[in-house]
Amino acid sequence: MTPSRTKTTRALVVAVDGPGGVGKTTVSKLLARRLGLGYVDTGAMYRAVALAAHRAGVDLESTEELSAFCSGAKVEYDIGSGSVRVNGEDYTGVIRTAEAGRLASIASSRAPVRKLLTGLQRELAREGSVVMEGRDIGTVVLPGADIKFFLDAPGSVRAGRRHGELSGEDLASVGRELEERDRRDSRRENSPLVRADDAIYVDTGSLDAQGVLAVLLDHMRRRGLIADD
Repeated sequence: MTPSRTKTTRALVVAVDGPGGVGKTTVSKLLARRLGLGYVDTGAMYRAVALAAHRAGVDLESTEELSAFCSGAKVEYDIGSGSVRVNGEDYTGVIRTAEAGRLASIASSRAPVRKLLTGLQRELAREGSVVMEGRDIGTVVLPGADIKFFLDAPGSVRAGRRHGELSGEDLASVGRELEERDRRDSRRENSPLVRADDAIYVDTGSLDAQGVLAVLLDHMRRRGLIADD
């Protein structure tokens, strides 16, 4: 049975941050659906741009080459379906791989890519109430969000979850890739992965998606952002 929609008390912008494998995407989609809000997966944007640049022969370590690519790139994100297109090509179905994640981690550390996508993400938030998830939403993209969550979980749990999402990858490799991604994301100069001072910390390690959703809704209810069911 599908839960009834929970009413918000006003237009809302919700930021959900955290490292890979904590369940951000699943929970953010559930939250958006429950509240009747739009959903924006910023990680999908970074993966799509990184893949597009890589396929175009761009050196992702070169700020100059990335600047040239981003200056002419057209990125489109459909807030209804979650599809993402770069220069007219749909990348939605090819971004959920370990390789796409690795490329995105490199590209997302570069200022030209972050400038391009941060602008688009802010435009999407201005269009209406949204749940936006990523790694720097509460700190950089939408620091004025109505409520911010930072999801986390033990490394072994995260690796197991991510392994279940990928095909053709062994668990040990997935774990190593997550550790490397964490290292790059937390140490990068541009918009590092950190918890915003006012973000609510949620350990998802012992919870399923519905359990995490219940925690988030409870915090929102306590703040008067949603009405009692």
